[in-house]
Amino acid sequence: MLLHKPRIHPLPESEWTPEVRELLPKTSGVNTRGPLNIFTTLARHPGLFKRWTVFGTHVLFKSTLPPRERELVILRTGWLCKSEYEFGQHTRIGRDCGLTDDEIRRITLGPDAPGWSDVDRVLLRATDELHADQIISDATWAALAATWNERQLFDLLFAIGQYTLVSMFLNTVGVQLEEGAEGFPK
Repeated sequence: MLLHKPRIHPLPESEWTPEVRELLPKTSGVNTRGPLNIFTTLARHPGLFKRWTVFGTHVLFKSTLPPRERELVILRTGWLCKSEYEFGQHTRIGRDCGLTDDEIRRITLGPDAPGWSDVDRVLLRATDELHADQIISDATWAALAATWNERQLFDLLFAIGQYTLVSMFLNTVGVQLEEGAEGFPK
């Protein structure tokens, strides 16, 4: 973790307003122990939380990208942004979507690591290029367009952008991993 304690603490349950109580159950399905720290921290700004959740729900649950490939780019984004919280949460989700532990570790090595399919390699390269330059090169774009349709390309761009934004938030306010949650691979 870049910060070892939060700059802004999660909102304690004793301070949850009716609006916050309405928002948080929608997020608790991803964690059997209750709402995640990201959500209880965002609960400090309910208007933003409510509107961000609509977009985040599209990216995570309604995207036209296959779940495995979506998680591949989300994990790479979390790694590039040095967001251990994001990487840890999506390690679990990635496994549920078919990523192996070996693939999850290999994500940290990038698109040139041996063992990636051509499709996976170009997704990782696109993520790296967007992270570094805020644009995908013509060669990488052509390779993406050979596999993915326009809506999938939009969803890819917005997934990488969404998780860059989320990683910046998590890192800057110091959202901490939940007890027992995984972080970066050892």
